[in-house]
Amino acid sequence: MKIINAEDAQVANAVAAAIPEIASVVDQAAQSIRAGGRVIYVGAGTSGRLAVIDSTECPPTYGSPPEWLQAVMAGGARAFTHAVEGSEDNREKAAADLKPKKLTKNDLVIGIAASGSTPYTHAALEFAKSKGAATAAVVCVEDSPMSKAADITVYTAVGPEVVTGSTRMKAGTPQKLVLNMISTATMIKLGMTYSNWMINVSMTNRKLRERGTHILQEIMGVKADEAARLVEASGANLKVAVVMGATGCTRQEAETRLAEANGHLRTVISHLGSGRE
Repeated sequence: MKIINAEDAQVANAVAAAIPEIASVVDQAAQSIRAGGRVIYVGAGTSGRLAVIDSTECPPTYGSPPEWLQAVMAGGARAFTHAVEGSEDNREKAAADLKPKKLTKNDLVIGIAASGSTPYTHAALEFAKSKGAATAAVVCVEDSPMSKAADITVYTAVGPEVVTGSTRMKAGTPQKLVLNMISTATMIKLGMTYSNWMINVSMTNRKLRERGTHILQEIMGVKADEAARLVEASGANLKVAVVMGATGCTRQEAETRLAEANGHLRTVISHLGSGRE
């Protein structure tokens, strides 16, 4: 246990060393989405599962459209819960899986593989480049085939595993951290947060509705009953509720202001502060 923990302790520093490259990926991701494109993760095995988790969690957390951040996994949906032998070696299937996405120059395809040489993921990057899409690789091996194929490489130097070849361990941890950083920072750049609050949280159940009400209390400095009233009046849209609470305007007026600011609550609030109503 102590040996595993000691090895895991190296991961954070390895990720920290790659922050400049991660920032470049985030800039490209935000640029792609703003241009009407998408960010598409591609991976096999553990890398693919982490990609699916990260992409799936963004819509309920940030209220982002599901097409913004997607994941393609070798072996398809079944591979998420069952090992699909041979799927990671199938280069032709990578192109077949990406073809329906109709990639363009506005898209960003991010390949994730500890070794940086997984045939499926490597082929996916090559296919993406052939369609003019931007590409990035998230790897744990320096100068890998995927690194050479990608426009941007995030290399986390975590070293060999405690159990040789078990890349779900120390190699999987930086992948999870890097994907967290990419998706979170991209959503922040796109205005899907306000300060450290999940301002776009989808209030689709009791827990999320309570979370949204608490966020509104903190932002507005109001009591629970007033926050609940604003949530109800806004149609359970926190951004709209904040604008309504700050200005006393109607839901329709708040929606119009947000639309004019491309959904950026901070822009609306800053205009209020500067007296530009």
